[in-house]
Amino acid sequence: MFQVTRTAEVRLDVELSGKLDKAAMKDLLDELMAKSVDIQQGVLLMRIDKFDFPSLGAIGVELSRMPSLFRFICRFDRVAVMVDKAWVRKLSEIEGALIPGLELKAFELTQAAEAEAFLHPAF
Repeated sequence: MFQVTRTAEVRLDVELSGKLDKAAMKDLLDELMAKSVDIQQGVLLMRIDKFDFPSLGAIGVELSRMPSLFRFICRFDRVAVMVDKAWVRKLSEIEGALIPGLELKAFELTQAAEAEAFLHPAF
């Protein structure tokens, strides 16, 4: 299951839970692209609860759409990933370090306030 919400002009919130199959991954990626089309220097909050590794078909869909996924992620300056599994938090931060200009930080699901503070630092 997933839900993608445009909560502000430059903010997208994504909630994922359970396992994504091929059809769900396609729908998710289509919705991410559609709802972020005019975002620049945005912030993205991802909340992943009860994570289950995606199906091979879902991974294939994701790999086939890597160029559009890179364009998608480049629309954002900051990404907060809230997830229940420590290894997914670590993997998220490693992936974030590989994308130039992106600040990505992973949080436990109980750290919503910290994730919000990261996305919207006080000036």
